[in-house]
Amino acid sequence: MSFTKTTEQVSLYDNLQDMSPLEILKNINKEDQKVALAVQEAVDQICIVVEQITDKLKNGGRLFYIGAGTSGRLGVLDASECPPTFGVDHNVVIGLIAGGDIALRVAVENAEDNPEQGFIDLQKHHITSKDFVLGIAASGTTPYVINALQTCKDHQIATAGLSCNANSTLSKVAQYPIEVIVGPEFVTASSRMKAGTAQKMVLNMISTAVMIGLGKVQGNKMVDMKMTNTKLVQRGIDMLVDQLDISPEKAKELLDKYNNVRQVLTNYKP
Repeated sequence: MSFTKTTEQVSLYDNLQDMSPLEILKNINKEDQKVALAVQEAVDQICIVVEQITDKLKNGGRLFYIGAGTSGRLGVLDASECPPTFGVDHNVVIGLIAGGDIALRVAVENAEDNPEQGFIDLQKHHITSKDFVLGIAASGTTPYVINALQTCKDHQIATAGLSCNANSTLSKVAQYPIEVIVGPEFVTASSRMKAGTAQKMVLNMISTAVMIGLGKVQGNKMVDMKMTNTKLVQRGIDMLVDQLDISPEKAKELLDKYNNVRQVLTNYKP
């Protein structure tokens, strides 16, 4: 099958420098509206990955996101939000980026081109066949990610690949490929735009669906969230007031005692 990098194709718009700010914003928004529809086309692929990850985590495994540049940053972002949102340990969902944590803020030249470093970074976490690795690369050709997934395959470690090009190397290497084809970017080849938005949406879907599958949501509430600031404490109070029909003062008293919404709901006796 042929491989064309639609993420590198020329923008549908030209002479951007001659557009007014309003024209620029309207055209970017027009392109962004295509992203959700592209994600919709990949829902069946995403569902398979969610089922596989959920099974791994139920049996004591971990989820690793691995990527470079924007893709790596998005993986680290999603991983970092799982503990406070769903109350899981920080070692359950782990985000790795080419170049290490410094690459979250500063581009590390050529880090994504090192084909050996991806699996080396995974080995630092003592990865095993109990775990699941999701490689993220808009182009589907990033050596850091590709070789990491290929080496995982050699070690019987399950993998998925999230890319924005059809029939990429990443899709061929990954056990469970996810392809979200968003088309050319508004600024030619700037895959931090539509491709990045698509990746963020898919990662949100995966981590949320997996955590619901693990029982980390009750009804539609984040009952295992870590209440690490005033906003989240108030959210916990509001949940308990709504669920238990008690006063805010009583809810605060119970949260102070149990420090967890689920524990209050489980142990409260009116």
